[in-house]
Amino acid sequence: MRMAPADAPGVRRARSGRARGRTIPRMTKMQVLMDQDALDAGGAAAAAAPRWATRLIRLIDGWSDWFGHVVMLTFAPMILGGAYEVVARYAFNAPTSWSTDVTFMANGTMFMLGSAYALLKGAHVRTDILYDRFSDRTKGWIDVITYLVFFLPVMALIFFISVDDAIHAWDIKERSNAGLWQPILWPFRSVIPLTALVLFVQGISELLKAWIAVRTGRLFAHHEKIEV
Repeated sequence: MRMAPADAPGVRRARSGRARGRTIPRMTKMQVLMDQDALDAGGAAAAAAPRWATRLIRLIDGWSDWFGHVVMLTFAPMILGGAYEVVARYAFNAPTSWSTDVTFMANGTMFMLGSAYALLKGAHVRTDILYDRFSDRTKGWIDVITYLVFFLPVMALIFFISVDDAIHAWDIKERSNAGLWQPILWPFRSVIPLTALVLFVQGISELLKAWIAVRTGRLFAHHEKIEV
């Protein structure tokens, strides 16, 4: 049985916990070994895959990771807009006409454009009751069929349908009529086709990972377990 390295993060935490008199769960070292096994399996799959495929996967994943962190900046106007509205309304009795629009536009933009980053991290909702019981090769076949038959065609369809609406919104300089502020809507309309595009690109990476799993019998990458 392979032992966990002495400097593994889980082992360091366990030692520091014992030094402070805390109770450390018995699964700590086992979790370290399981994580290492996952990394070893992913490395073996990457080594057995064609070089062009691994390079394309790394390129797309790196871009999606960077883009996801950029999208996180929309937290700023969402939080600041809401905070300003609360202070202005209840402290100075001067509610704004723009805070609601800024908040829901920033939230919608973050939710939509962050979906490719969520796909990269395995954070989208999926039913794992049966999926986790399958072998890596079977998981690969399921994902290949899912991405080829459903995901990529649907993203392409959404893009081509929504891009016309976005172009039209840009042409007429569309504005909202839901409130007094009447903000411009054409940048917000453009979020929909852009979301479909970034999801399609990340979907190509996920399809390649699934194909590698079918070819090698090992998952290229183990997604994080996201608890909600």
